[in-house]
Amino acid sequence: MLRLYLDSSTIVKRYITEPGTRTTDSVFDKAEAGELAITLSIWNLGEVFGVLDERRRRGWLSEDEFARTLRALSNELIKLKRLRVLEVAPIHTSILTEAWSVILSQHIYEADAIQITSCRYTQSDALLSSDENLVEASRRLGLEAYDTAKEEQEFREFLESKRTAPP
Repeated sequence: MLRLYLDSSTIVKRYITEPGTRTTDSVFDKAEAGELAITLSIWNLGEVFGVLDERRRRGWLSEDEFARTLRALSNELIKLKRLRVLEVAPIHTSILTEAWSVILSQHIYEADAIQITSCRYTQSDALLSSDENLVEASRRLGLEAYDTAKEEQEFREFLESKRTAPP
C-alpha cells in the first residue's frame, strides 16, 4: 500500500482552509477509502497543536473553533488508526541522532530534519509538505517530496503512476 508522510503544515491544511487544503483532503479521503496509508510523527502532533494554539491566541480561531478543530483532528486520527491506515511514528533516539546529520548536511532546522528522518523511518513513499525548504532538502536526500500548496498536478501524477504501476 502506498504510504504518504504528512508533515505538520500538511496536517494543519486538513482543518484550516488554505492553499494545499484540496490536496490534503484528497489524501485523507483516499486513506479513509483504504487506497493509501498516512504516516506522521508524534512530533507533528505537537507542532499542529502549537499552530492551532497560535491561531487561537491571535484571534484567528475562536475558542469554539479551536475546540471543534481539536475534536475533529482527534476523531479523524482515531478513525484512521482503527481503519489501520495511519501510523504515528515515535521519536526514538536513533531518529533524533540521524536528524543531526541532516541538519548539518542540509542546513535546516531540527524540526524539519526530524520530518525527513521520520519519513525514512516509516518507509514512506513520499513526503508531503507546504514548506518549500523541507521539500527541497528531502529531494536532495533522495526522497520523493511534494509541496501540497504548489505542486498539486505533480502530486496527482505521482499518485496515478503508483496506482497504475505493476506490483
